Amino acid sequence: MSLVAIVGRPNVGKSTLFNRLVGMRQAIVDETAGVTRDRHYGQCEWCGNEFSVVDTGGFTVNSDDIFEEEIRKQVIIAIEESDLILFVVEVATGITDFDAEIADILRKSKKPVVLAVNKVDTSEKQFGVYEFHGLGLGEPWGISSANGSGTGDLLDEIIKKLPALPKNAEVEQGSELPRFAIVGKPNVGKSSLTNALLGEERNIVTPVAGTTRDSISSYYNKFGHEFMLIDTAGLRKKAKVTEDLEFYSVMRSIRAIENSDVCILMVDASTGIEAQDMSIFNLIIRNKKGCVIVVNKWDTIEKSNNTMKEYTLSIARKLAPFNDIPIVFTSVINKQRILDVLNAATAVYDNYSKKISTSALNDAMLPEIENYPPPAWKGKYIKIKYITQLPTKTPSFAFFCNLPQYVRDPYKRFLENKLREHFDFKGCTIQIYLRQK
Repeated sequence: MSLVAIVGRPNVGKSTLFNRLVGMRQAIVDETAGVTRDRHYGQCEWCGNEFSVVDTGGFTVNSDDIFEEEIRKQVIIAIEESDLILFVVEVATGITDFDAEIADILRKSKKPVVLAVNKVDTSEKQFGVYEFHGLGLGEPWGISSANGSGTGDLLDEIIKKLPALPKNAEVEQGSELPRFAIVGKPNVGKSSLTNALLGEERNIVTPVAGTTRDSISSYYNKFGHEFMLIDTAGLRKKAKVTEDLEFYSVMRSIRAIENSDVCILMVDASTGIEAQDMSIFNLIIRNKKGCVIVVNKWDTIEKSNNTMKEYTLSIARKLAPFNDIPIVFTSVINKQRILDVLNAATAVYDNYSKKISTSALNDAMLPEIENYPPPAWKGKYIKIKYITQLPTKTPSFAFFCNLPQYVRDPYKRFLENKLREHFDFKGCTIQIYLRQK
């Protein structure tokens, strides 16, 4: 999946545009310059094309003396890691020195660039867009990220310029093997788990959060398991290390999730699942990957008879409606239940790559549909004729019926639950499509 980085000077509307592209208010938006410090990342879908988006905020407060240096670092890293740069400027201010400096870096790069002139809220402001031809980055696109004006044409241009595959993509050794990515916040034990599984000090481990900077792949072939194991940098909410390295690590970790088959999400038992853990979990679900939750440092918890059961129920409530994600409690430092992690990840991968025959699907699902048919909509009665699994990498099913446009989301959830009852898809997302017969 391609990666698009939104760059630009402070207060030009990058976060507002990011929220519009991903379809939710994920990034904080304020008129104050430099509000965005966190690394926001999400997915955008346009006309059947999907790509990842990264908002390159992170300018610190009261750091006027180093703005120029920090902007340069952010843009250079975005150029190196992204497949396309979305450069955002503001129509009212015209071309500023910061804009010219960023544009100079982008012109020298070989990455495609789309220039978005933001805050074109009225037809009169449209005339100001033409000034930005002076940046030498091709056609400027006048948009208003606040009300959505012009964003459709902008997305068309992005899709047109995005490469089918990342230009720097390489076929790695063992790429045909299952790929398990260990993800989570910093300092939850990701590198320690990798070292424990491999039986060697493959990755550096320290008590300092953010030790791992890059995504490191290792070949694993023990105890009847064979796969590629990927240790990633921690995805944190607020940067507490050098700004450019933090951004670099986040982008690499996002790529690791997108290129994996199963993600092993590690959680600190002492803190439980927090907001940032949920952000990472949602990123896994949006990318339609298999998932295993690993609650590490279980040896530090004071336990009673029902501690594990209560902890499991607490996690399940937070993950709802995804209530069939495997949960493994470990103490990596004591090598407690680490093989259970492998067994759970392998089982999820088997579910993830499972193919079910059309006859088996229809034998199981048609009686369920007959017992509970789709509710009529505006006097229209819906008849589902047959079901088949689509030839996609993730579990996807097509239900052929006479009026697919009248099947509502609650009934799609019913179909998904029945699929999970009859066929084991534990730890996997399921895609339901209604098609005309």
